[in-house]
Amino acid sequence: MADSERFLVTGALGCIGAWTVRRLVQEGVPVVAFDADNDVRRLRLLMDDAQLSRVEMVRGDITDLDLVEATLDRHRITHVIHLAALIHPRFKSDPPLGARVNVLGGVNLFEAVARRVERIPRIVYASSIAVYDNGDAANDAAIQHHTAGHPTTLYGVFKQAEEGMARVYYQDRGVSSIGLRPATVFGAGRDYGLTAAPTQAVLAAALGRPFHIPYSGCSQIHYADDLARMFIACARSGYRGADVFNMHGSVADMGEIVETIESVIPQARGTITFDGASLGLPEDYDATALENVIGPLPRTPLREAVGETFRLFRSRIASGEIRDT
Repeated sequence: MADSERFLVTGALGCIGAWTVRRLVQEGVPVVAFDADNDVRRLRLLMDDAQLSRVEMVRGDITDLDLVEATLDRHRITHVIHLAALIHPRFKSDPPLGARVNVLGGVNLFEAVARRVERIPRIVYASSIAVYDNGDAANDAAIQHHTAGHPTTLYGVFKQAEEGMARVYYQDRGVSSIGLRPATVFGAGRDYGLTAAPTQAVLAAALGRPFHIPYSGCSQIHYADDLARMFIACARSGYRGADVFNMHGSVADMGEIVETIESVIPQARGTITFDGASLGLPEDYDATALENVIGPLPRTPLREAVGETFRLFRSRIASGEIRDT
């Protein structure tokens, strides 16, 4: 770690953002948490008061270019991890809002960094496997690095637009960037969206409650702490260019996921059910190109991730941070 590192994490109060901030704090790295919200419950879930006191909080809208620029300068930011986004279906009733945050917000950040490219040489940002649909995988093979995506949701379209703007900002302004495409994110703090269901099932088990997962099929699971480590490694990589990378996590069908939860939490056996259509996304992704940039990817085994998540939930229930209501 260089003593001069100063990280900005946008969308820092979301799940991946909170885990990224946590890991930077554990390393002793100055970090600014930028978010339009002021609800720090996910940070509190992962950190104690002493750790939280070391985080600089900036409440702000990523669509406000002046504020983004002022934040970069006031805090002398050297590394940017861009996670601010509205995920589907949060903007289903207001697609223009989704476009403002996911597209205009991205343009603002790229523009602000382009004006400071000597100090901030690259952006690492979250794209999504939503840029693909199930037909993009040939003969059930893993999605390859240069496989073209054909998104079927506005969220996927917005993320594809961000990938395109990243290429143009490198071409025209020399802003290097790395985009990462997470699939199903698993871990404490993953509490919103359809694919939060496996994490919510573990929380329900920790509370002694039944839970129903409303989809089936095979999924790519990324433990949130692994993602945080990858985003940080990309920010430190020295990479020049503009590319987007797939990642490889644990591939499991929903029956295997439920069986894993039950094996870790025997008292939950028979209380977690699932059915419904699959997510309609490719199941596996080749991550060789990303490994060529940052080396072997962290990949916590699913059973270990479930165990860590369960123990964290139980400790927070015991402390009253999570209420059994």
